[in-house]
Amino acid sequence: MVLSHPEQLGRLREACPEAAPTAVLGGDPCFDRILAALPHRERHRRAFDVRPGQRLIVLNSTWNPQSLFGDAGTDDPLPWLLDRLTAELPVDDYRVAAVLHPNIWHGHGPGQVRLWLDRAERAGLILIDPLDSWRQALIAADAVIGDFGSVSYYAAALGTPVLLGTASDEVLGAGSPVAAFVREAPRLALNSPLLPQLNRLLTAHQPLDAPGKLTTSSPGEAAGLLRSLFYEVMGLPEPTEPALLDLLPLPAYRPPIRTVPLRVRTRPGPRPHEVTIERVTEGRYGPSGPGSDHLAVHEDTLDQGLLGLADAILRHGEADDPRIGPPREWAAATLARYPNCSLAAFVSGPDTCEVLLRDRGFVRLTSRTLDPAAAASALFARWNGAAVPRPLRPLPPTELTVRTGGASHPVLVSPVP
Repeated sequence: MVLSHPEQLGRLREACPEAAPTAVLGGDPCFDRILAALPHRERHRRAFDVRPGQRLIVLNSTWNPQSLFGDAGTDDPLPWLLDRLTAELPVDDYRVAAVLHPNIWHGHGPGQVRLWLDRAERAGLILIDPLDSWRQALIAADAVIGDFGSVSYYAAALGTPVLLGTASDEVLGAGSPVAAFVREAPRLALNSPLLPQLNRLLTAHQPLDAPGKLTTSSPGEAAGLLRSLFYEVMGLPEPTEPALLDLLPLPAYRPPIRTVPLRVRTRPGPRPHEVTIERVTEGRYGPSGPGSDHLAVHEDTLDQGLLGLADAILRHGEADDPRIGPPREWAAATLARYPNCSLAAFVSGPDTCEVLLRDRGFVRLTSRTLDPAAAASALFARWNGAAVPRPLRPLPPTELTVRTGGASHPVLVSPVP
């Protein structure tokens, strides 16, 4: 019986005294790999396209009827939570990811899981591979919404704020560290606004002491402890070189492509060329407050009828994709097809988009920190409502300052001949 901490030995003796003589301490190789990757947290955040000023919220569920992704009937928190996560949270302030236990995928089937989460994915939810990338998501996370599973406990051990969406005591040993964690961790209040709960969690967070101390008694030593055990069992001399664990690989870059319509509220800043912007995927939860609204719709939206109502139409792709054509041609054809639309934006990279603003010319927007689609909405707000000179003149080269909830972003506006 390989244990990660001596406290487990006491519980093993109580549960099965006959097994106690077989127990050995081997550390926690999973947690050791997480600890080794922590110095590269910013790289992992960039892999999930978490930009400056954004927070990554990781939703996780273990495999159990009473888990977050369980079967609570009319009391099931998941439908409410998914709706709020992808609709109430401003998209430039929050990224949302979901880590589901492998048995959820195998038990229900990948097609069913993706069907359940389809609307959330189209709103920007990142579905994390349950085997390869969940540790990296924890490393990158600013907060976790979960249940009584090990992922929530690992998050708490890292000092990450954890909000429990469901936490049954029935499936846990009363004296276990996880049970103690469940009793102490804050709970999600269903049917109350989610954003204030997250703000309180992040601002009032005090890391719990026990998870970090009880996850393993030998942090960073699991590889050596386990190798020594294995060679002892085999009766072979142990190699003299250091025992090492594989490093966690960086996940593939995962930018959001939101094909649900975005309601955008903007207001001018105190200085020229300054715009404050808030984008949400549902108008019923916001944005609210002073400012002007416009509707930004992706060309691949399921509801194609919304394109005729859009103020701005978006497209993601490679600038040299022969199926779509060059960005300028695509933008011109889009504005011709939808006369009520004022702006067509072709997002061609993580920091670049090409934009055609009706009657004002074709420009390239560049920002190393802001979602290019958000930059396009800021451009729309800055110039579409401005007094239009006669005769019409193209947009001049300039730099916008775009403010989102958590940061300011410089955006270079470059006319394209």
